[in-house]
Amino acid sequence: MQGRPLWPSTINMKIITAIDSFKGCLTSAEANEAAAQGLKEAYPDAEVKSFTVSDGGEGFLEAMQPNEIVTCHVHDAVMRWCDSAFGIKNGIGIIEVAKAVGLTMVEPENRNPLVATSYGVGELMVQAMRRGCREFIIGLGGVATSDCGLGMLKALKHEWQTQAHKMWYDPFDTSWLKDIKVTLATDVKNPLYGPNGAAHIFAPQKGADTDMVEKLDRRAKTFAEMAAKHQGKDCANEPGAGAAGGLGYAFMEFMDARVESGADIVLQSSGFDEALSAPDKPQFVITGEGSSDAQTLMGKLPSVILKHCQSRDIPVILVAGRIKDKPQLLKAGFEKVIDINEGLDMEHALDKDVAVKRIEMAMQYK
Repeated sequence: MQGRPLWPSTINMKIITAIDSFKGCLTSAEANEAAAQGLKEAYPDAEVKSFTVSDGGEGFLEAMQPNEIVTCHVHDAVMRWCDSAFGIKNGIGIIEVAKAVGLTMVEPENRNPLVATSYGVGELMVQAMRRGCREFIIGLGGVATSDCGLGMLKALKHEWQTQAHKMWYDPFDTSWLKDIKVTLATDVKNPLYGPNGAAHIFAPQKGADTDMVEKLDRRAKTFAEMAAKHQGKDCANEPGAGAAGGLGYAFMEFMDARVESGADIVLQSSGFDEALSAPDKPQFVITGEGSSDAQTLMGKLPSVILKHCQSRDIPVILVAGRIKDKPQLLKAGFEKVIDINEGLDMEHALDKDVAVKRIEMAMQYK
């Protein structure tokens, strides 16, 4: 890092860090811990408070700060038993779908969205329901699946069959799902199918080639048409239907789920907004993500944090492992925009210990 301190060391500062995960490198908690460590080394008298944050994907469960986290076993996206967890907060089930069917849980050579299933998400819901939850906040993102939520619905069907003493071949009375209240935490606006749908936009990163993308898109359209006839409505084109491989659609179509900004939900639930409005509110907020560019301003978590802070006249500093479009980011209102890897060797930049050290250094020098 170059040259001069980030702030004059004489200031006794109150600082909040709320940095998103550096995907494939650091969790939100790890990134915030690194930032806090760097700040405390440079400014021993500073009061630093950190918030684990998420937009609905990785880290959502912890960011929601549930009253209780329940560990359990479910099936992952390729139907292997895995360790998982869900939360309970004031009687509401908190589920991060990536805890069951996350992309990072499946080895690259085993990723195949044609066969990957969201069954484990339904298992998480069932275990929470058996603990008394009938209302859920679902964090959508980071999944290996593109099955439109069919696997999740299958797991819920099995629970309905058990409760209603039905046989495996009995048709699923989906009206049973209407008793479940669901809020979807996501910043994805894509529809279920079509050029901007789940398959075309997200399936390639899950291992799909061109032919697989077309097949997945046809499957999604066929399922939506059949479901619309059964349900009497069609949510396939609703914003967010394409989130998490079409899980958003299944929740909307069968449970009347509503969509809210994942970042907003986390910031409100975690106490972040309260900290901004406290009498001794912070002098600075530090946010960040793995890579920032003009798309950051299109509803990604750092831009949501910026919006919350601007309404309270609190400066926001953005840090990232890669920065593009810096003039646009500054024009949007960020006080400073810092690339932690600027001028440094990138060969090991994604190693956790390297990233941690560079975040620490970024907190000390501009």
